[in-house]
Amino acid sequence: MASDSRSLFIASGKASVGSFRSLHAALVAALLVVPACRRAQDVGNGPYADVVATAVPAIERAVRLKFKTPPRLETRSKEQVRQFVLGEVQSPHAQQEIAGSEAAYKLLGMIPDTMHLQPFLVNLLSEQIVGYYDPKTKVLYVVTGSAKDLVQVTVTHELVHALQDQYVNLDSVQNATGDNDRQTAAQAVFEGQAVYVQLQVMLGSGNVAVTMPGGWDRVRQMIRDNQASMPIFAGAPLVMQETLIFPYLSGAEFIKTYTDREHGVPYQHMPVSTEQILHPATAYFGHEDMPLHVRFNAIPSITHVYDNDLGEFETRLFLYQHLDNQDDATRGAAGWAGDRYEVFRTATGEGIAWATAWDSRSDAADFYELARKVADLRTKGESGKGRVIRVTTSEIGGRPMVLYVDAPSAAVADAITLRAVQIQ
Repeated sequence: MASDSRSLFIASGKASVGSFRSLHAALVAALLVVPACRRAQDVGNGPYADVVATAVPAIERAVRLKFKTPPRLETRSKEQVRQFVLGEVQSPHAQQEIAGSEAAYKLLGMIPDTMHLQPFLVNLLSEQIVGYYDPKTKVLYVVTGSAKDLVQVTVTHELVHALQDQYVNLDSVQNATGDNDRQTAAQAVFEGQAVYVQLQVMLGSGNVAVTMPGGWDRVRQMIRDNQASMPIFAGAPLVMQETLIFPYLSGAEFIKTYTDREHGVPYQHMPVSTEQILHPATAYFGHEDMPLHVRFNAIPSITHVYDNDLGEFETRLFLYQHLDNQDDATRGAAGWAGDRYEVFRTATGEGIAWATAWDSRSDAADFYELARKVADLRTKGESGKGRVIRVTTSEIGGRPMVLYVDAPSAAVADAITLRAVQIQ
């Protein structure tokens, strides 16, 4: 479902899920409406001027940056928002990204083979959007008819994005392609900061975890408990649900850790992987753990279709999807050092080759064993009929590697080896 802060990161890294991850929706807004919200008196003109008048100085204090120009708000109907989403997903670039990501997720067994991702995403986003900031028009749009409390929280959140856009070129982040993991990490900074600041504004405190009853764990639980209020989201595959939540939840936790240790904002030293978001103490601060660049060389008899990366977070989701064990999934992805997958086409059908690099031999061995369990589960029964999955491990330049290949035939699977992979 990728950061912007249009809160619809359309046409970015992974348009199927990743490029839509930065959506700010009722998913977050509804969860963060708490009694501490304060209503402002009406001042000025324009839609929600009272909310803006109260939120702007509070946001500036929290972020320690000033708005260079006054933010502008406009209203849109639900149908206008739906048409906007349709226009975005129907651009040639977005269609290419959506098709490539859909093929990859199906081949990895993370979405159903029968799912048509583009219309599903349109319905999903149309269900959730309460408001969004568009860095192209520099306008914050609010959906008419939304509940007052939802609007108040949404406007505060999206005003943070408007402020970010005056100090960071959000369009340039939004339009980056080919490195989904890095883009997800950037999105987590922008969305995480917006969540963290909106909590500060609502609660009137610089320390969200201490002020909110139940602390940060309560925020996490609130976000998950409200899924039932959005039926399309509740019925979405795990990868879509989790990648929509990740930038807000894990991003806010990252921003809290950053705020506790540093002054200012991390715009000049952005995290470059979900590993750094998930493990800031060991991968971001101090010794910076930079991901390796994994690439496939041309493979004879195979036509390239699409390539991208998963990163530690989606590697964890892949393992959890198939093994249904959170501890195994977390452990199996924890030593991630870089990855690349390639969707390919042959005369007998499509397949995927996914190469992962690991921090140590023991990390690679953990993932290798878990990936083999996944392969065994996926090739049993009717669902695996006609498919061949190979999992191999070796080293490239002293770096432990694991290759997962799902192919339409044994001949194709056996022809793709780690000799076709290079790392930088």
